[in-house]
Amino acid sequence: MTSQKRHELTERDWERLKKYFPERESGQLGRPRNDDRQMLNGILWIVRTGAPWRDLPERYGAWSSVYTRFAEWQESGLFQKILEELGLEADLQDMSMDSTCSHAHQHSAGAKKGL
Repeated sequence: MTSQKRHELTERDWERLKKYFPERESGQLGRPRNDDRQMLNGILWIVRTGAPWRDLPERYGAWSSVYTRFAEWQESGLFQKILEELGLEADLQDMSMDSTCSHAHQHSAGAKKGL
């Protein structure tokens, strides 16, 4: 059993997501694409850490390849589709928000100036 990296998908997560990433067809020409799960883990690393693309750890592949795949998936609407479909499964019954989640600008109170 391999240890789970901090910002990577679990086996359970990947089982739910892999249907969105079709397998390469056997007759396709050219060199094989990098593994979709590896690419997605690299994208998640960037999103979760807020680091620049060039700081992506080498275990995810070349940062430019991961960024290119991110741009392709974003342009194709893949992320939107995943979020919409997984959102249908979300259990929002226990979701709550309080004032610690909301921030207002200091001038939003509506008081008249100069009093």
